[in-house]
Amino acid sequence: MKFVVSSSTLLKQLSMINGVVSTNPIVPILENFLLNVDGNKLTVTASDLQTVMTTEIKVESEDKGAIAIPAKLLLDTLRGLPEQPVTLKIDRETFGTEIVSENGRYKLSGENPIDFPKTPAISRGQTIEISSAALGTAISNTIFATSTDDLRPAMGGVFLQIGTENTTFVATDGHRLVRYRRTDIKSDTDTSMIIQRKALNLLKASLPADDSPIHAEFTTSNAFFNFGNIQMICRLVDERFPDFENAIPTNNPNTLTISRHEILNSLRRISIYSNRSTYQVRLKMTLNNLVISAEDLEYANEANEQLACEFNGDDLEIGFNAKFLIEMLSNLSCNTITFELSQPNRAGLIIPVEQDEHEDFLMLVMPVMLNTY
Repeated sequence: MKFVVSSSTLLKQLSMINGVVSTNPIVPILENFLLNVDGNKLTVTASDLQTVMTTEIKVESEDKGAIAIPAKLLLDTLRGLPEQPVTLKIDRETFGTEIVSENGRYKLSGENPIDFPKTPAISRGQTIEISSAALGTAISNTIFATSTDDLRPAMGGVFLQIGTENTTFVATDGHRLVRYRRTDIKSDTDTSMIIQRKALNLLKASLPADDSPIHAEFTTSNAFFNFGNIQMICRLVDERFPDFENAIPTNNPNTLTISRHEILNSLRRISIYSNRSTYQVRLKMTLNNLVISAEDLEYANEANEQLACEFNGDDLEIGFNAKFLIEMLSNLSCNTITFELSQPNRAGLIIPVEQDEHEDFLMLVMPVMLNTY
């Protein structure tokens, strides 16, 4: 069996699905790409048992067959080649593979394609279409707040609540929460699911740059995404997501409106002087004035800055983890934000002042206890 393909085209498509391949997989066969040739169509599959990505490439061939080829070896070979047609020759009995370029021959050992896990079949489920830009924005605005704690798998992904009027994306790690809602993503029926963080990172990285539609289909166990010549199938997290609506405080009489860039830059400077284990910064708010301070008693370091702002409410002093605030504010694109606060021991809300007409975006961050109370 053999086929001819452009080296740059093959490299580009393999790079888009290579993120699925684990460096130390449970099953050794998963270190390979599965190449399936059927005439002029080459289908390449990568899997880690939880997520499967496939891509289709046009090739020159009259054969039909499959082979599993070591992903790293194949990619490293292609990266070192200039743009040119390359020929892959596969021995069906030994699975030995030879890559022939204009100036060289490279032999490697393939594996039996039968050992490669079967791709889940697409069963009829709920179907929606999402624009590439909207989906990419939703993933970017939520995925950073997911938990990395393996003992809490429900928080290790993004919760999707798809409804007839809007779709809500939620992520939390127990210390902060992001709720991103879009009214331009709808469905005929209501459904909800948790999609793993790794799958969403891979999806975001491979989304088309133009605002083309993404075809998504959801069943009780899997999510399917189709766009261009890429297909992704990811297993859903079979856990119950925390009741996020009740965690969002509704009575927040104190509001602080300030430039996002100013407070973000200030936090970056002040956090250098905070305690290395708590990263605690203190926000002291009075009428049209905000003082941000931090101290590290162990090294006798301290710093404070004063910023102009618009503050309505009673004078308030509250502590936050600077790392959380910096990461949350860095993932926003607006110029102005509003903090909605109630008490020093209650969660605070961060809401972008400028939002797209289809967006409803808020972030929640838990405070840290100050030593003054």
